[in-house]
Amino acid sequence: MPDDRERVREASDIVEVIGECVQLRPRGREFVGLCPFHDDHKPSMCVVPSKQIFHCFSCGTGGDVFSFVQRFHGMEFCEALEFLAQRAGIELERVPRERSEDGFRRRELLNAVAMARDFYRLMLRREDIGCAAREAIAARGISEEMVERFELGCAPDRADGLLVTARRKGLSEALLREARLVRRDGGRDLFRHRLIFPIHDQVGRVIAFGARRLREDDEPKYLNSPESRIFDKSATLYGLAQASRSIQRERAVIVTEGYTDVIACHQAGFTNCVATLGTALTARHAQILRRLCDTIVLLFDSDEAGMRAADRAAEVLFSQPVDVRVASLGDEGGAKDPDEVLRSPGGVEAFRRAIDRSTDLLVFRYERLRERLRGAGIAAQQRALEEEVRRLGELGLGRVEPTRRQFVVRRLSEIMGLPGHVIGTVLRRAPVRVRGEEDRVDRAAVDLHDPLVLALGCVLGDPSLDVSRVGGADAYAHPLMREIARGVERLVSEGAEVSLRAVLGRIENPEASSLAVRIERQVEAMCGDDREARRRLFEDCLGVATRRRTAVENDDPIARIRRVQAIHRSLGGNPSALPRAGGGGGAS
Repeated sequence: MPDDRERVREASDIVEVIGECVQLRPRGREFVGLCPFHDDHKPSMCVVPSKQIFHCFSCGTGGDVFSFVQRFHGMEFCEALEFLAQRAGIELERVPRERSEDGFRRRELLNAVAMARDFYRLMLRREDIGCAAREAIAARGISEEMVERFELGCAPDRADGLLVTARRKGLSEALLREARLVRRDGGRDLFRHRLIFPIHDQVGRVIAFGARRLREDDEPKYLNSPESRIFDKSATLYGLAQASRSIQRERAVIVTEGYTDVIACHQAGFTNCVATLGTALTARHAQILRRLCDTIVLLFDSDEAGMRAADRAAEVLFSQPVDVRVASLGDEGGAKDPDEVLRSPGGVEAFRRAIDRSTDLLVFRYERLRERLRGAGIAAQQRALEEEVRRLGELGLGRVEPTRRQFVVRRLSEIMGLPGHVIGTVLRRAPVRVRGEEDRVDRAAVDLHDPLVLALGCVLGDPSLDVSRVGGADAYAHPLMREIARGVERLVSEGAEVSLRAVLGRIENPEASSLAVRIERQVEAMCGDDREARRRLFEDCLGVATRRRTAVENDDPIARIRRVQAIHRSLGGNPSALPRAGGGGGAS
């Protein structure tokens, strides 16, 4: 596998791979972008082409192309290797084994769901079984191109069609249950006589399904796969795999509510469209979208339920470093949803007008507030406006970048007619929202100024330094440091040059990769490109480490006894040569 890993690494430029997931901008010899691994409001992540690494100065996350893919897409190392190999058109010489887990491996679950996708697609093409589903597709005006792009299918009108097919292919019922393809009460498919919408992850792998009824008396109208180890509803957006390139190109995304809305938008040429999966927009969704674009347009149904959904989504997105707009189709012929508008005469133009007329998030919230306050007295309006400002503070206005916060305060002042200092006073009194766990970094876990840690960092940046002097894995107390040291030991045993890139090539744990990059970047911050300064730091750190170790041993009674025993052995075991207890001389 090392050969496979190196071939894949050489074919996977880290700037291109990360640039497909995060907007990057050149800055000198590096690229910068918003870090996708914490609540980043200004570009804190740098990508270094010359070293093929990435590093976030804020949260400390870093590594090589493999560790980025592992973290960003939630993959095991073997999955990341296979993903990058497929992306580069490289056939792996041998399929790597995943680390053992409880239950089935993720690859087995993904293969089972892919098998189900193929089964449903085949059923759609069957003359008899797929008839009702094909009629439903035709009634929606969905083209054959969209059927293929979104891999639509249908579940047959029997309780065990998928289960029987899976058994013929050697897949166990236990695996199908773990992949959420059959019911847990045994022996029955999860979907029966339904139009099937495969749900893909960001890299295009099928991870779950949505299903629409084909009989009006079947309930519910829509049914989704339950969550599983490969499917997290709060972090998945329908159509993102098909839309991501367009979103990055347009620097904008349109967020709708349903499968058919997304398909209708793509068919009409609005290919930067995605949808939530029957849930409200979550903070995880927001983090995914802000990595890809500058503007998010919320397009919800024009009824009251749709407007409430827009309200909730606006609150989630408010503190994100993106422009948020809200579009309504209510003025376009009375149609409620994008699918209905786009299938009507002149629908494409009407849809484009709705997007072009989308309202700034703050204006949208104020207009909704003003509608609720219609007929209220001046005092009630004043209280409601101040409460709205206070709510925005709770949603994170006090945490956004100062320049953006000042802009928002001025905008609120213009919209609400409140003086800026009044808004500022209300914001200062608003309770501060507690950051999520993803924003907290344990910086005390490893002391980056520890002399032995810095010495190892010097070696990672300068292969000419004597790596044998920094000690083996046992010299380090922290488990991640030991993992890095073991990577160094493997390189030495192979007779290979020790460098940051080479060490990252021997580490599969993304946490250890992050730490290795942080250590090397710490040394670079101290020494820059000055090799002599790096050598001096290396010698100084080893000197301090040696003195500390000696001091500890001098204070350790066991170590003192062992030194005396060593002296005794060196003198041939003569007891008269040893000092007496209490400091007296030898025997007379």
